[in-house]
Amino acid sequence: MLEPGIAVRTGFRKMAHKETMKAPLFTLLLAVAVLLTAPVVRSAEPDRPNILFAISDDQSFPHASAYGCEFVHTPAFDRIAGKGVLFMNAFAPSPGCSPSRAAMLTGRFPWMIENAGTHASEFPAKYVTYPDLLEQGGYFVGYTGKGWGPGNWKESGRTRNPAGPEFSKLKLPKGTTPEGISSNDYSGNFKAFLEQRPAGKPFFFWYGATEPHRSYKKGIGLEQGKKLEDVTVPEFLPDTLEVRSDLLDYAVEIEWFDSHLGRMLDLLEANGELDNTLVVITSDNGMPFPRAKANCYEYGIHLPLAVSWPAKVPGGRVVKDVVSLAEFCPTFLEVAGVEHPGGDYPLATASLLPVLESEKDGQVDPARLYTYSSRERHSSSRWNNLAYPQRALRTEQYLFIRNFKPERWPAGAPQKMGEGNYPKDVTQLGPMHGGYHDIDACPTLDFLVENRDDEKIGRYLGMAVAKRPAVEMYDIKNDPACLANLASDPEHAGVREALERQLNLYLEETNDARVTAPDGGDIWETYMRYSKIRTFPKPDWAE
Repeated sequence: MLEPGIAVRTGFRKMAHKETMKAPLFTLLLAVAVLLTAPVVRSAEPDRPNILFAISDDQSFPHASAYGCEFVHTPAFDRIAGKGVLFMNAFAPSPGCSPSRAAMLTGRFPWMIENAGTHASEFPAKYVTYPDLLEQGGYFVGYTGKGWGPGNWKESGRTRNPAGPEFSKLKLPKGTTPEGISSNDYSGNFKAFLEQRPAGKPFFFWYGATEPHRSYKKGIGLEQGKKLEDVTVPEFLPDTLEVRSDLLDYAVEIEWFDSHLGRMLDLLEANGELDNTLVVITSDNGMPFPRAKANCYEYGIHLPLAVSWPAKVPGGRVVKDVVSLAEFCPTFLEVAGVEHPGGDYPLATASLLPVLESEKDGQVDPARLYTYSSRERHSSSRWNNLAYPQRALRTEQYLFIRNFKPERWPAGAPQKMGEGNYPKDVTQLGPMHGGYHDIDACPTLDFLVENRDDEKIGRYLGMAVAKRPAVEMYDIKNDPACLANLASDPEHAGVREALERQLNLYLEETNDARVTAPDGGDIWETYMRYSKIRTFPKPDWAE
């Protein structure tokens, strides 16, 4: 059984403001001075590594061929996994792209970064990001494709995307990219970035593909010769030809991301720089299917992760430690020899470097027992633009979830005002099942809605959209689809008590407003959304 008193390196630091509120004035002034000071470079060694960070958009574990997936082929990912470390238990700080990326950039969980912890809002400039710190520490920095977003970083006083300067000018010729896939020449832009790098400078580059984010060209998987029989359908989706085909389309876009990554790796190898480049490959949240993305379930937060650095990291290893993608920030800073300024907004996570530099397989650090994830607003999916707040704790075996507003619809209200995506006329109530906008529009969702009255298919729509209890707990080793809620099971009462205690303790220590504020965290409902907002009827519980 878990020991809830153990301090775990994926998220054990308390927020500094709890202590500084009681500190003398000179201590507060010192903290501000530290925050405004440029980062300290601990090492001037000429062999500081380059860093290539490759992040797909909406890809679940285990959808890479290194994990044994038969319908997705990812030779570049597999190459890094073979040369380095393949992680089996890597988790997103949030099941949505914008808050997850913000957590990665700051090393703080989403409930610790205000507006940046929700979708399509702002990114307060007081939360420093590692691309800025690396640049100040002597790195040449840039990104292509999707950096931080969606959201409005300009409103917070930033002068550029938090991922750094953009390198996205080069486009692929018209007609050479399939429908639904970006024309960004990701690998070409990486080459242009390297050509502009000043001599002798190490680099940090963020390769942010927009794939496999929807939309997809329907049927492209079959067009490219993929086979329906190779697909493994998660148990929360019906095993039908329509769903299998949709999953093949998703696979094509993962492979597009991987193909550009392969060209980047080849370029580094040709330049003689691959051995001293820390390569990190992952995603931001799970796949864009019902009950996956935008949910704190397994397929929403469990992500692929492969890391290599041949000069320093022993390769050919499979690691089972529970890790958070929010740990990238302290990891990148440590390998670069750059100090985080700390102050009122210190790192809340620790570096992965000790795990990477170890020669062990399996469980490397016995203190890494659990990590955390959360969500607030995703799309505009409810009356008054309200969120569906969740907090989750994940161990190697169990997933524990708190749903703070179980009266709300988890995937969005079933009906909205008007018809279509963003109707001008919202005076009339739209059709039933015309909402659910926390699920990306897709053939699988259409199929579930169209077959909602089918004896066998109908229950799958309920799995995705029906209201949920305040507490959920799943045994992931035996139930990766998260279908059997064990929260009320007497045989698991001890596990639930330990997990609930640990989650509540950490949320209290880190001053999560959903736990500590008298109003239950209503501050989350006030953050501006810069994407379009839909109109929904007022629910009965709000009367």
